[in-house]
Amino acid sequence: MKIRLNIFFSVLLILFGICRLAAQENSGFASLSQAKLEPYKMEVTYNKTTHLLFPSPIRYVDLGSENLIANKAEDVANVLRIKSSVRDFEEETNFSVITEDGKFYNFDVFYSSYPDTLNYDLLKLQRNQEKQYSTDVLFEELKGESSSLTELLIKTLYQLPKRTVKHIGSKSFGIQFLLKSLYVHEGKFYFIFQIKNKSNVSFDVDFVTFKITDKKNLKRTVVQDRVLSPLRTYSPNPTVNYQSDGEFLYIMDQFTLLEDQIVEIELMEKDGGRHQKIQIENSDLISAKVVNDIQLKLN
Repeated sequence: MKIRLNIFFSVLLILFGICRLAAQENSGFASLSQAKLEPYKMEVTYNKTTHLLFPSPIRYVDLGSENLIANKAEDVANVLRIKSSVRDFEEETNFSVITEDGKFYNFDVFYSSYPDTLNYDLLKLQRNQEKQYSTDVLFEELKGESSSLTELLIKTLYQLPKRTVKHIGSKSFGIQFLLKSLYVHEGKFYFIFQIKNKSNVSFDVDFVTFKITDKKNLKRTVVQDRVLSPLRTYSPNPTVNYQSDGEFLYIMDQFTLLEDQIVEIELMEKDGGRHQKIQIENSDLISAKVVNDIQLKLN
């Protein structure tokens, strides 16, 4: 009897040791299932096109197979068109989308001759539901800052009515080009420009250039003119209609100027000649308004 008890307790000790070892091993490794991102389920067909409206412009699309074809709608950056390239494909496929606000979406796709839905508006998703199907990505140019938070900050600053800069602007041909506000946050400048079109002809914005140049520009030194590249642009409507106003926002990495330098900002009109040019000095940059305690616009 004593031998049996010894064997019984020995077996218990062995089992306890195995369980303890398994627990230690499990504690050191996380299962990938914990990071699972649930896909959307959707149907496509051959004869009709499905449209997906995203909350932000589309930056990247990856298709899981040749059974799908997709492209962005012309002149509409946040709409994706997708359809089947063959009839009646049987195997499930997928595709993924990354948008400018840093969201990653993935979709499982099935073929249907008669899809229940052809158009999807992802703007209508509730935030708690959206988190299950999408996640944030970090764009390299934002240097690790959350793209979705950056997008919220952009929209919030864009909608602020107050003009914080009142002395920088140009005016000609019925077009007034103003630096409305300049903010700084987490090592980045947020330039908000305003265009006032007092003419009877609409103004189509082609592009805006930022260039650091010498004030006198009489002789070239070791420091040459340097073109600056924006990290992000926010311009809901690049056309400013006649007798109306328009605004747009640029994000730049934080910088300062040498004593004899200025920032030359030029607004170019598409298929036109009503170009505008303004200049910003170092005193304007270091006087940028710090973003502090601003209520982010979640919608």
